[in-house]
Amino acid sequence: MGDAKKKKKHTGLIVVLILVIVLFIGCAALSSGSSSSDEERGTKEITQQTETTAGESVGSTAESAQAPAEDSTAAETTAETAAEETASSDTTIEEQTLFSAEGVTVIAKEYVTDTVFGDGIRLEIDNDSDKDVGVGCTALIVNNYMISDLFAEEVAAGKKSNETLDLYSNELESAGISNVGQIEIYFHLYDPDTYETTYTADKVTIKTNHFDDMDTSPNDDGQELYNQDGIRIVGRYVDEDDIWGTGIVLYLENKTDKNVVIQCDDMSINGYMVTPYFSSTVYAGKMAVDEITILQSDLDENGITSVDDVQLVFNISDADTYMPITQSDKIDFTTK
Repeated sequence: MGDAKKKKKHTGLIVVLILVIVLFIGCAALSSGSSSSDEERGTKEITQQTETTAGESVGSTAESAQAPAEDSTAAETTAETAAEETASSDTTIEEQTLFSAEGVTVIAKEYVTDTVFGDGIRLEIDNDSDKDVGVGCTALIVNNYMISDLFAEEVAAGKKSNETLDLYSNELESAGISNVGQIEIYFHLYDPDTYETTYTADKVTIKTNHFDDMDTSPNDDGQELYNQDGIRIVGRYVDEDDIWGTGIVLYLENKTDKNVVIQCDDMSINGYMVTPYFSSTVYAGKMAVDEITILQSDLDENGITSVDDVQLVFNISDADTYMPITQSDKIDFTTK
């Protein structure tokens, strides 16, 4: 090795990233079977009109939920077919410098489609400073949809590194993205030893050759659960074959001028209290497709073999200040 120092990898971060990678591999494997029927996938549609415990409606039923079953199936098939074309080899970008600060320069070199997780942006990171540095991604947005921002790379002082910022195919598919037209990225620099953020870059935007024909329409088929003050939540379906147990897939839309965090609490399934794992950050004017996870162990402890009736409360907070904005009333919905 000599004085050619290799990138330092913090053991704790590696363990976390490995666990996350395992999660996405499992999700991708599940997504690959999305052309099967709902029964084969173990999914259930959320179909019943949603009401608060006081009996008042929390928003109108989505028009797509009222469509005939044949139309829903056809729409799903069309979305899946389009998603399979996401990793189209003709997608290109122009090389551009994304940001340069504190001796660190990040350049977008090309759009790639042969990564383990799907598409990606190949980056060149040049650390011309006298300190080792970490480059992370605070937020990643594709065609106005929030996508997982798991990018974190460390580069030794005076060295360069070629890395790939992944655009996970299973998440693009869930959002109904068939052609990647625009990628918005929020980068930051951090100290590899303390993980303290040392610099926060402004948003950078990459436009592909599909920018003019990209689709940013809401992928909101399902049952509207909440629609107040610019925040809209739609229950799409329940996946009882989720890698961790059961996942309740949601469409989230933020029409406010604030970045928000949406979480849930006080959740019960078939009358039994369970612990939901869900926290989704949605930037101002953006959308997301995310899911509430209920661990299989929690279902087993309560003897739950089928997710039929669900009750929960949504908590919405300011993503920048962490201050609460609002809390929904108790919301009931069913898959029966």
